[in-house]
Formats: sequence, C-alpha cells, structure tokens
Amino acid sequence: MRILYFYPENPLLLNQGNNSRANSLLHYFKSRSIEVDFVGVESGNFTYNDIHNLETKELIKKGYLLKEFKRKQNRLKYLFSYSIPNKLFRKIKHFSRIRFGNQSYFNEILKSNDYDYIIISYAYWAGLVIDNVFLKKAKLCIDTHDFLTSQFQEMKSFNLGKYFQKEMEILNHFDKIFVISVEENYLFSQFIKKDVVTLSHFLDNNITEVSYEKKYDLIYVASNNSHNITAANWFVTEVYPLLPKEINILVIGRICDHFKNCENVFKIDFADNLRDYYLQSKIAICPMLSGTGLKIKVIEALSFGLPVVCNTRGVDGMSNKINNGCLVRDNPKEFAEAIKLILADKNYYSEISNYGKKYFLTNNDKATCYEKIDKIFK
Repeated sequence: MRILYFYPENPLLLNQGNNSRANSLLHYFKSRSIEVDFVGVESGNFTYNDIHNLETKELIKKGYLLKEFKRKQNRLKYLFSYSIPNKLFRKIKHFSRIRFGNQSYFNEILKSNDYDYIIISYAYWAGLVIDNVFLKKAKLCIDTHDFLTSQFQEMKSFNLGKYFQKEMEILNHFDKIFVISVEENYLFSQFIKKDVVTLSHFLDNNITEVSYEKKYDLIYVASNNSHNITAANWFVTEVYPLLPKEINILVIGRICDHFKNCENVFKIDFADNLRDYYLQSKIAICPMLSGTGLKIKVIEALSFGLPVVCNTRGVDGMSNKINNGCLVRDNPKEFAEAIKLILADKNYYSEISNYGKKYFLTNNDKATCYEKIDKIFK
C-alpha cells in the first residue's frame, strides 16, 4: 500500500499537539509497513534537513516541501494566475492556505506516482486534491484536526451559514473524513454523507508503578496560540494568587512568556522530550476557556497516570465527560481548590488517577487505537 500524506508543519517538533498527532500517525504507518510519501510546507522550522531525518528514521519513503512563493519577484504572474481568479470566483480566502506555485508542484508529485490513499491535513489545504485530474485511483482522506468554522467566528467578515456551508462542501469531496472528537463526529455526520471516522489521538502507555521523585506539583505544557494565551492569563491573574506559595509549577512551551513575576514557577521554553517532566510531576493543569477539539496535552498527561485539572473546554473531544481523570472547574476559586485537594488527599489523588488510567487505556492507548486504524486502511 502507498500513501501520500500531506501535513503542513514539522511532525518532528513534538512541542505542539497537532505535530504529535501527525508523528503518531507516521509511526503507525511504519509499524504496518505502509509506504508513505510526505508533503509539507517549507518554513524556518521545516527544511529538507527535517525531511532527511524523517527518511532516515524510515517514517517516510520520500519527502517534499511546498515552497513559499516570492510575490515581489513574480508580481504579474501572481496577479493574473492567482489573485484575480480567486476574487472572480469569490473564494473564502480563510478556507485556503494554498499559495501560488503550491498546486503545480503538488500536481507534479501526483503525475509521477500512484497512490492508494491521499491524506490531506486540515480543510485549508483540501484544494490540493479537489477535482484534481491527476489523482488516478487514489481514495481521498482528510484529517480535519479541528472544526474550522468555529476558528473564524471572531472575524469581522464572519457569517455562520456561509462559513459552515463552505466547510461541509469541502469535506464532502473526500471518501473518508477523520475527526479527533466525538462532538465533531456527531456534527459532521449530520451534514456529510461520507464515512466520518473518529480517529482520536493515540500514545504509548506511559503508566508505570515505578516511583519517581516528584519535583513539581503542577505541570503545564502549552504553545502560545491565542486560546492558550487567554487561558494562561486567566490562570496567572485569577487562579495563581489563590494557590499556596510553596506549590511548585513547571511551565513548558512558548506560553512561558506569560508567566511573569511568579514565584516557584520553573519555565522551559522548549523540551524535545516531555517524558521525564511528566514523570517528575504530580498533577497536570489545562486551563482552556475557548477553542474546539480534543486537547492532546490532556491525553498526554493521562498517559502518565496524572490527574488533570482543567476548564470545561479541557474535556472537549473526550467520550466521557466524567470519571475520566479530569477535574473540571470553571470558577477560579474552585479551580484552585481542586488543585489543593488532590495534592492534600492521597486517596482522592489515587481515585482520580485511576479513572484517568482506565479512560486512557480504553480510548487512547496506542495498541488499542492501532486496531481501529487497521480497519480504515484495510
């Protein structure tokens, strides 16, 4: 079996949940001896050195990177071949990240190869394959990652009906639609007459009975996207002042910049491997006030048997909203009290931890999920 897998970002940078998901899928393909060609988008964080690393690790057979078009050097070509046609056909620009030159390069890859499946990540990039005459007999899959219409609702030009209709039109071009959450499956399956499959994030089982020194009371891992920034500011201003000063907090990721003048907060801007840090921590927190989809950092914490304290948005995408290893608290005082209670009561800690372990093994354990994916690519 041959698969062409398009994912725009660097799947080797595991500090972001979406990259971890792509990386996990590549490891699945390798475990099943499925030949994968990979297409990404060239950037400062994703170069052909990274493609070479993916090939060396035997995660992909061959890799390609779409190049960023230099508009200043090709202004007339850009205007008549890309800008004007887009305006004439009134395309919603937010639903496409395809830039001038991307399509022709992608088409050359299709012309030179035969694939059984083509997987596109994000509806932004669906135009690469929609009505493409070079697909041959390949079946089309899209890994949605998120409900895009919700991401646009703060924009001045946003129109719910128009944007939602556009997203459904895009997804209907595919044979299989992968979603990461049960909520998205329910929503999409009402409007899409294709195979909508919940493909949750899957991880190695890191649950261990070995006792590790717990240097940190709390661990918080996050990038600096707008949702995380809002949530981090809420935690720092509303929750942190209510916590005992002796509580140690480890913050990992670019969200560190938003923890200023906080005592007993240890900051690591980037960590290539989070395993040791999770093993050295007692509780994971996931403040999240907005956003959609499964929170992969929550699943990561559960894979280590850590209880999680989060807001309601933190359990989005989880099949169980209770008894899942997460304590959901939206009020700042209650959020802080939940943290203090778990730290103080060993029996309660074990109870919440055991719920999380059971949930993880049922829904996100790699071995369990591999069996589900086998049925998709049978």
